[in-house]
Amino acid sequence: MRTTLIVCVVVLGAAVWPASQPVAAQSSLDYEYFKAKVQPIFVTKRPGHARCIACHISGTPLRLQPLAPGATSWTDEDSQKNFQSFRRVASAGEKSRLILHPLEEKAGGDFYHSGGKHWASQDDPEWQVLRNWVTGQTK
Repeated sequence: MRTTLIVCVVVLGAAVWPASQPVAAQSSLDYEYFKAKVQPIFVTKRPGHARCIACHISGTPLRLQPLAPGATSWTDEDSQKNFQSFRRVASAGEKSRLILHPLEEKAGGDFYHSGGKHWASQDDPEWQVLRNWVTGQTK
């Protein structure tokens, strides 16, 4: 009986606890910061790499809205759509794929990003912008 009770408490706790964390992380994400500082990273050209937007407007599960012909930034409506799309991967905070995939493995990134490893260090200013956004450190 006691073992059954302990198992039920553990299962219930596991079912409730993870569901509450992403909601809190998502609610702390700053749209204005995303629009002003994070989105420009997606169109920045880096030597030896394609721009993020080159792959993330099609062909990947994580999608950016296409830019209008000749535009260098998104409309507010498209920025809102980008924000909603990217908040899914940002909700993991420090474990977010947004900051781990494009970071070199030796700097703490994960093993694979089909678009290459854009940052060799966590000291890179662009990487820090992404980290600050996913961790809610935007003020």
